[in-house]
Formats: sequence, C-alpha cells, structure tokens
Amino acid sequence: MSEHATETFLAHRNLLFTVAYELLGSAADAEDVLQETWLRWVKVDVGRVRDQRAYLVRITTRQSLNRLRTMRRRKEAYVGPWLPEPLLTAPDVAEDVELAESLSMAMMLVLETLTPTERAVFVLREAFDLGYDDIAAAVGKTPAAVRQIAHRARQHVDARRPRQVVSAGETRAALESLQRALETGDPQALLDVLAPDVVLVSDGGGVKHAALRPIIGAEKLVRFFVGAYGKTEGTITAALSLVNGNPALVVRLNGEIDGIMAARVENARVIGIYYVRNPAKLSRVESQTPLTLR
Repeated sequence: MSEHATETFLAHRNLLFTVAYELLGSAADAEDVLQETWLRWVKVDVGRVRDQRAYLVRITTRQSLNRLRTMRRRKEAYVGPWLPEPLLTAPDVAEDVELAESLSMAMMLVLETLTPTERAVFVLREAFDLGYDDIAAAVGKTPAAVRQIAHRARQHVDARRPRQVVSAGETRAALESLQRALETGDPQALLDVLAPDVVLVSDGGGVKHAALRPIIGAEKLVRFFVGAYGKTEGTITAALSLVNGNPALVVRLNGEIDGIMAARVENARVIGIYYVRNPAKLSRVESQTPLTLR
C-alpha cells in the first residue's frame, strides 16, 4: 500500500466517517464501516482512480447500505424508541449550518423514515453536494433514477423537517433554562421552558429507565422528570456541550454520565427532547475526540 494512498484515506477520514454516521445513526457502526472501507481501499490501484474522494465515498456508501439492512433487524427488536448514538462535535461543525442541521437528532430521525437508498441519495446530495453521476455509482442506480430519488426524498424530508430554523444561540439559551430547572427540580421552571405540546423521546435500550413511548405535553413531561429524578439517590448535574453539531446537555448522576439530552426549540421554548440513556450509546462520549471538519 503506497504512502500516498494512506495519506489520501486519512485526509478524507472525517468526511467518510460523517457519511457513514449520517447513513447509520451509529458512531460504532460508522467506525466499523471505515475499517471495511480501508480494507477495500488497500486493494485498489490508486493511480488509476480519477477522483479519489468520490471513490472513497462510494466504497463507504456501499458498505453503509449493507450494514443498514442488518441494523434494521436490530432496530425491530429494540426495546422502546430508538435514537441515534450521540456524537460529540467540534465548533467548526456547528458553524457549518447545513451540516449541523443534517446531523441534528431531529433530522437524523427524519432520515430514519427514508428507505436506505433514499437516505443515501439525500445525504450525499444535500449534505455533501456530490454530483448525480458519483451518487449513481455509489448506490448502483442510473443518474436519471438518482435525480428522481433525490426529488422524492427531498419532498419527503421537507414535509417532516423542523418548521423553523433556530440559531445555536437560541437553542443554547433554552437549554440553559432547562439545565437550571432540572438541577433544581423546580416544576414551574420546567413548565416555563417547555412548549405546551412538547414531545419527549427517550432511549434506554431496555437497560436504563426510559419511557417506552413518546411523552406528549408539558405537564406530563414535568411529572415524568420530577418522578424520575425524585427517586434518584444522588446529585443530578447537567452541562452544555456540542452534540451532533448542536448545543445539548450532558446529564450526570454523581459525576458519572447518565444521558445526553438534545432539544428542538421553537419560539424560545423546547418543543422536542431527545434523551439517550442507553449505556451502549454513551460509552464513547467520554473517550471520543469531537468530530471536526479538519
């Protein structure tokens, strides 16, 4: 394997990881896909590859699509709601508004409603601006078919994506209010920051306590939080961090990570909460280096 080929793979590694993560919603599976991509890349005659970036994205996409089909079977047997594995991200990811939106928990859940091929086409076109010919090679379709799939997927996503574009500052301000309310256990403070029709989706994976169905409505949500934290022995703290390109709360119990809480904000109030408590999805948070575009 040439030094140039190794340097090329490393230069595009963050891009390839992000492609795989957006297709899979799992950082652990994305890392496995990168290993599979590398094993195929070392067998390629790199000197004959015209566009090495596009070629690597093609391998990554194909391996991700293969893994998506096996993951769907795992999700069907999953206990309670399934949420993407939280991904720590660096500030430069948050500054790329389009990428930050595509990585957000809300958008990742919208992507779950697409077919695997639709998801790949949408992500490669909308988030990474790949040409239709390159996408066609990656998904095994004609460029004309890819154009139709892209149009259909865009319509599907547009009908389900968050209605408002909210700045990171507004999201951060709402999360700071939520942070104070959670740490003090003040029911009224919680009601003040939650929208009346707020929805909580929590993922405990059958291991940690979590609602098996989404909880809808501020008062029900307050009862859930007060009841859950009221029974907890120890100190609950929450700290702001950048997760999936957006502000989020890292919740700790007696200093140990207990969950990641991402939020969707409208009109300065929290309209959606995505709370990941499954330990299998949190094990990397303490050790992983935040994803960067560089």
